[in-house]
Amino acid sequence: MAALLKRVGRAARPWLPAVQTWDFDTRRWVRALRRSPVKVLLPSGQVVDRRPGAGKLPGKAAAAEARPHVQRPKQAPPPQTPSTWEESGLRYDKALPGDKRLSNVMTIVRSRPFREKQGKILLEGRRLIADALKAGAVPKVFFFSRLEYIKELPLDKLKGVSLIKVKFEDIKDWSDLVTPQGIMGIFAKPDHVKMTYPKTQLHHSLPLLLICDNLRDPGNLGTILRSAAGAGCSKVLLTKGCVDAWEPKVLRAGMGAHFQLPIVNNLDWEAVPNYLAPNTRVYVADNCGLYARAQTSNKASDYGWLCDRQLSKFHKYEEEEEEEDLETGASKGWLPELEVQSYDLDWTEAPAAVVIGGETHGVSLESLQLAESTGGKRLLIPVVPGVDSLNSAMAASILLFEGKRQLRLRAEHWS
Repeated sequence: MAALLKRVGRAARPWLPAVQTWDFDTRRWVRALRRSPVKVLLPSGQVVDRRPGAGKLPGKAAAAEARPHVQRPKQAPPPQTPSTWEESGLRYDKALPGDKRLSNVMTIVRSRPFREKQGKILLEGRRLIADALKAGAVPKVFFFSRLEYIKELPLDKLKGVSLIKVKFEDIKDWSDLVTPQGIMGIFAKPDHVKMTYPKTQLHHSLPLLLICDNLRDPGNLGTILRSAAGAGCSKVLLTKGCVDAWEPKVLRAGMGAHFQLPIVNNLDWEAVPNYLAPNTRVYVADNCGLYARAQTSNKASDYGWLCDRQLSKFHKYEEEEEEEDLETGASKGWLPELEVQSYDLDWTEAPAAVVIGGETHGVSLESLQLAESTGGKRLLIPVVPGVDSLNSAMAASILLFEGKRQLRLRAEHWS
């Protein structure tokens, strides 16, 4: 029986390949029948194209083919403004140990003679640097401790600027701030003619000008500039003898006021009238309303308790003029005759300029002469007897905002 099964199995094996081949051929022909013919060859030899839409053009393509072909000039793609640091291609240097670029620059910008000779200033802090760039100041070098501080600045303002990454400890050693912000900028000294000031500041500008005379304290000058910007002054003039407006301490106290209104620095008194609008009257705030009595009295007690320190300077002019009078035989007053007026009375009927003197040296004789030539007066801020004179920054703030109040009332009256 076993032998019989073996013979049957051997006889059945040749049929298996034949069955599989027939099954494979069947699947192949079924798949071929499902295909869509591209071309059909007829018995006559004619070839028929069976592709869908053969020989026809779509509607838009046919219309375009019917129209005459006009070659249009290719337009250049619009230039793309880099939006990220990587796209802009900016590079920065990393200061190695012993790099003295930061120390060399700080030595220059901290000295007024070097600062004026090189025409460069130092700005520290992200907000102050951002205000300077917005106003159109030209940066030269940036020292920073973290790359994020540079990425916050406008990319178009950083082209051609040297970017140097230094250690935070190096910035801290040269910083004047209690809490350094990790970024310092060296800028070209701004020119008030080329600066772009905020539109809101220009819109609220008043016919009110400030002249600083013998202001030596950086903190006072910075505060005065801040008050002038807040009151809406059209311009600030600094005569020779004042502290440099671009000194780091003045910049820190000004809180960005340097880039909100024009500031003209280091002027001679002969050049001051060139910066005044026509028909401008100059008023002097000297904390002393008793100059008229001082002209006719030689007693120190008659000078007034506010004027001793300021009048001592003018006695020099009195003695010099007395010697000249003896030679020429002429007699004239040693001080210009200016009427004293309370600060809260109307003094803004014409464009006005206010002179603020320093606390130590007071106002100069040139300021009194300019006020006399323009028909101005002395503005007196009354204080309680026995109290020393007001701080220069406080006096300037009082007078400027009083002038703003008077101008606002006049505008409301006319409207």
